[in-house]
Amino acid sequence: MALKPRIETAFERLLFQSRWLMAPFYAGLALALLMLLVVFLRDLFYYLPKAFLMAPGAGLTSNDAILAVLTLVDLSLAGNLLLIVMFSGYENFVSKLDLEGEQDRPPWMGTVDFSGLKMKLIASIVAISGIQLLKFFMNIGKDGAPIDTQEAMWGVIIHLAFVLSGVLLALMDWLTAKTDKH
Repeated sequence: MALKPRIETAFERLLFQSRWLMAPFYAGLALALLMLLVVFLRDLFYYLPKAFLMAPGAGLTSNDAILAVLTLVDLSLAGNLLLIVMFSGYENFVSKLDLEGEQDRPPWMGTVDFSGLKMKLIASIVAISGIQLLKFFMNIGKDGAPIDTQEAMWGVIIHLAFVLSGVLLALMDWLTAKTDKH
């Protein structure tokens, strides 16, 4: 058997090492997570004092409290999504995280493949979209402004598109699992 030409071996090594070009993307996502934390804390500290105001019309109504909590949950889901993409993407495409002896390593780390990552991604997007749609519907009639039926219709259409995309991705993964590997 002939040895590979040195130029081919060097090129393949270069291609293999190019995976490290993704590392700055994951570092950027960590900074985006920090950005989400800042927004989360800003919103929390904005709404928290309002929850304790007792004067009529000064504090949060139950709808306002629900909307505030939904906003915080939305930010939390986005943060979870960032973590999943950062860890799974890094481990699937760049390098394994060497965390030997780490006691609180989440059990899913190192086990989420690209297919699982897609499913977690679309499930998070559907949840975030659903929360945004719920917030829209809870704000209807709040300011006395007429309902923007076109905005409501597009919100529902976009949410249903995300749901349909999730169902189709799950179906494709299921069909792929059923077929023989070549």
